[in-house]
Amino acid sequence: MVLRELSDEDRIRARAKALAARTRRAEIKNQFGAGKLSITELLDLVPNDEAIGRLRVMDLLESVPGVGEIRAHTLIDRLGISPSRRLRGLGRKQRIALVDHFQQSPPKVKE
Repeated sequence: MVLRELSDEDRIRARAKALAARTRRAEIKNQFGAGKLSITELLDLVPNDEAIGRLRVMDLLESVPGVGEIRAHTLIDRLGISPSRRLRGLGRKQRIALVDHFQQSPPKVKE
């Protein structure tokens, strides 16, 4: 597949869009990790927000205080979620499992 050559204006727009998406994902991870945004509220944003939909589940889990790469891997294995899965790609059962987990043990709020 041959990609078309981008003009300078297209390239600038693409960079700005990518920066906005990364900034949005960082905001969401910070809000979720701080306990300001629940998992159900976050998952409700996925269909309408492309940037959030592209957030990897692993990255979201690692944004929770006390959860690093090892605990995140353990959790997604237990929930039956692939390490490369993005939020928009979660199935119904995976979403339910994720919500159930965070309702039983919500992220600890930093004060």
